[in-house]
Amino acid sequence: MKDLWIERGERDLCRHLTFSVQSGELVRIAGENGAGKSSLMKSILGWLHFAEGTLEFNGEDVTQHRDMLLQNQLYLGHTPGIKNVFTALENLKLYCPDAAEDDLEQALVQVQLGAFADTPAAQLSAGQKRRIALARLWLTDKALWFLDEPFTALDVKGVEALEKRMSEHLSVGGAIVITTHQPLLNLSPKVIELAA
Repeated sequence: MKDLWIERGERDLCRHLTFSVQSGELVRIAGENGAGKSSLMKSILGWLHFAEGTLEFNGEDVTQHRDMLLQNQLYLGHTPGIKNVFTALENLKLYCPDAAEDDLEQALVQVQLGAFADTPAAQLSAGQKRRIALARLWLTDKALWFLDEPFTALDVKGVEALEKRMSEHLSVGGAIVITTHQPLLNLSPKVIELAA
C-alpha cells in the first residue's frame, strides 16, 4: 500500500499511509473504535473507494484491477455471515462447496464443533457461530488472510485454536492482516496505528 488516502464524510481516516505485508508476516491494524480499521481493510480489498494511493500485489499494480489480489485472499468480517436455517456443516459447505465432507467435518473438529455438525445454527451461541466461520481457515489455500475482529465472541479455547492456526499459516509463508482489540497471546505482529 503506497500513499493511501481514505476519506469518510468530512474526515480523513488516513493520509499518505504506506506499509507492506510480506510472506510469513502478521500485520495488525490498530486504533480506537471508529478510527477506520475496517474501512482500511475494505479499501484494500476494493469494497470502499480510496481518494489516492496505489496498491501492489506481488509487484503488480492492482489498484484498478484487484482480481489477482482477490483470488489469493480470504476475508472474514465482523459478523460470521452464518445462515441460521442451515446446520453447522451445511453452513461450512455453503462457503467451501468443493471441500470433501471429511475435510469439512475435520475443520469443525478443529474449532471444537464436531459434536454440533448437524445442529441448526439458530440453536448455537454467538461464539459457536463465529467458530463456524473461522473453520474456513482450516480449509483454505489462500495465501493472504484479512481477519476483521476474528476473536469476537470466542472463549479461551477458541482464541487458542485460532492463534495456533494463524501461526501455522504464517509458518508456511502465508500472510495475515488483522484488526483486533484483544492482545495476541503468542503472536508478535507488525502494528499499523490509525488515529481516531
